[in-house]
Amino acid sequence: MALEITDQSFQETVLNSDKPVLVDFWAVWCGPCRMLGPIIEEVAADFEGKAIVGKVDVDNNQQVSVDYGIRNIPTVLIFKNGEVVDKIVGVVPKETIAEKLAAHV
Repeated sequence: MALEITDQSFQETVLNSDKPVLVDFWAVWCGPCRMLGPIIEEVAADFEGKAIVGKVDVDNNQQVSVDYGIRNIPTVLIFKNGEVVDKIVGVVPKETIAEKLAAHV
């Protein structure tokens, strides 16, 4: 299951991780985000133990969203060693997300 990541937990969970981290920036009111949600959960299950998969609710965690220039949601960022190494904006197939994450595992 995807972790809930907050402004407070972002540093420890994402930037200090020794594994690649996929972060889905979303909001409850966002239709495309609701479409992407189940895909993110599947990716979280598929990559368990290999990568961390989490979600940031942009309405409740505005600092991280501002820090990374999130203007459109859903936006998925992939971090490795505390740096953004890939970015996906909008709804894409599970295979696309899995391939991009697998490239950094």
